Amino acid sequence: MKETKGPGARSAAVAQIVRVAALGMAAFQIYTAQFGLYSALVQRSIHLAFASALVFLIFPITKRYRKQTYPWFLRLIDWGLIAVGTVALIHLTLTYKTLASRGGEASPMDLWMGGFIILLVLECTRRLMGWALPLITIAALSYTILGDRVPGLWGHFPIDIEQLISYQYLTTEGLFGIPLGVSASFIFVFIMFGAFLVSSGTGEFFIKFANAVAGHFRGGPAKVAVVSSAFFGTISGSAVANVVSTGSFTIPLMKKIGYRPVFAGAVESVSSTGGQFMPPVMGAGAFIMADMLGVPYLDVCKAAIIPGSLYFLALFWMVHMEALKAGLRGLSRDELPKVLPVLKAGGHLILPAFLLVWFLVMGYSPMKSGLWAIIAVWVVSFFKKTTRMGWRAVISAMERGATGCLEVALACACAGIVIGCVTQTGLGLKFSGLVVEAAGGSLVLSLVFVMAASLVLGMGLTTSAAYILTVILGGPVLIELGIHPLAAHMFVFYFACLSTITPPVALAAFAGAAIADSRPFSTGFESMRLASVAYLVPYFFVYSPVLIWTGSLGQIGFSVLTAVVGTVALGSGMMGYLVGRLNWGFRILLLAAGLGLIKPGLTTDIFGAVVLGGLCLYQARFEKRATAPLESSPT
Repeated sequence: MKETKGPGARSAAVAQIVRVAALGMAAFQIYTAQFGLYSALVQRSIHLAFASALVFLIFPITKRYRKQTYPWFLRLIDWGLIAVGTVALIHLTLTYKTLASRGGEASPMDLWMGGFIILLVLECTRRLMGWALPLITIAALSYTILGDRVPGLWGHFPIDIEQLISYQYLTTEGLFGIPLGVSASFIFVFIMFGAFLVSSGTGEFFIKFANAVAGHFRGGPAKVAVVSSAFFGTISGSAVANVVSTGSFTIPLMKKIGYRPVFAGAVESVSSTGGQFMPPVMGAGAFIMADMLGVPYLDVCKAAIIPGSLYFLALFWMVHMEALKAGLRGLSRDELPKVLPVLKAGGHLILPAFLLVWFLVMGYSPMKSGLWAIIAVWVVSFFKKTTRMGWRAVISAMERGATGCLEVALACACAGIVIGCVTQTGLGLKFSGLVVEAAGGSLVLSLVFVMAASLVLGMGLTTSAAYILTVILGGPVLIELGIHPLAAHMFVFYFACLSTITPPVALAAFAGAAIADSRPFSTGFESMRLASVAYLVPYFFVYSPVLIWTGSLGQIGFSVLTAVVGTVALGSGMMGYLVGRLNWGFRILLLAAGLGLIKPGLTTDIFGAVVLGGLCLYQARFEKRATAPLESSPT
């Protein structure tokens, strides 16, 4: 078979097989979304079979073969892995019903098949995402086998390889646990929803509309990046994918009007990451959290809306302050589209997003809501000839949705293995006590420890997988300390999301740096500065859940008002500009004022308001004197 050269080199025949497999996966997921899921093991094993086959078809054994001819013998090995993996997963779907009659005992064939599937998942994840997550998974597996030799509380009872494989392969507590179930049900549907939005031109509409509304303002392109990425990021399940798609438009425009490349890359990466915790979809995180907590979807949305709004308000303000400090302008109106023509040409494309929210509010399941939102995208696209999705566009969107879910599917499979190891060894039950003991019973230290674990475990993962992987360990720690369960999950979720812009493995920031042609680590640290509110707010809603909509309307309203003012103060302190430039002393005062205002509490609010008001008056008076014309001296 003759291979073609180029990125992701593969022959025309293989490309067609990829398309058929992707369409088969999409068709299976659409069918089950409408007519109901199969039993857990069947649904998840078929989902994994499609995903692993697509990984071996698309991703070569090493990165260097993505840009050159892929040798036939390596392709043959990939075909062998696909065949054995498919057989092993089909074996599970055909024999799982006999487990009860066998008393749950694994046969020799089950053990061989299960062991191979674990290795296959590790290899697929390595090809897709590098070594970070496979190494974490290997460490968890090693702990399960060897942990009985560890002294003290960290040790556990002996577990042999047969017990490990049986638990991972034949139950829904390990590899085929909740994470893969989430991927096999509604995450896939929402990734496909995003693919349909892209194919219909909705992403391009968001950018044009944001440009038309805000492009002419001071620092307009950066504000466009914030708005458009917030819209698209809440639907997209990947901050990195959002950076790559919207950043290719927004980052060059930011650089064009004078923003530093580092700043431009950071704005896009922070905006794209923020979309992951902005309702209504939160990159599917809202549905996962609701499912894990056993609470209504709307409760999660309510809890997320105030912190998410503060995040984007802070980012928008800091972008404006940077423009003032650097003396930047917006784009001329001649370079920008007009609002009414943009709405006339593509305004109908946002209807499916409103329909999605309406379906969810009416109580439809996330799968049903996502499926009908996909159908709505296709129907609405016919309102205008320029946006019409023909069959080729539909097939392309289905293929893009299937291939776009691979990272999530394999990351969730690995997360399931880790969670299975945690539960089988009993580490999950002991971890809370160990963290609390290490923190000396201090809530602040426990929060810091959980934050660090969330940032580290989330590095290199998609948002959904990062949250699932970290909350299984971090969530119980916080709940045991008396924290509101929703606040505990939101705390972990925030820092799992922020791992994409936190060095050393800040994938979203690195993607933004690649487009902006800036230094990756510098862009990562600039991203942390712009996202400073997101690193602080979780601590505040843990101590005072009023910011996640827990309390009376009066308390919530007053807290939101002071938090908004505090966000402005914090943003100005970070950027070094309020009415005019700020020295370091004033910046530190403003940072303290911002923290005081965001944190609910009358005393801290008064302190923050006095400091912010005083600095505003002082700077306004100073600026007035500095700009006043000099009076001519008497002759």
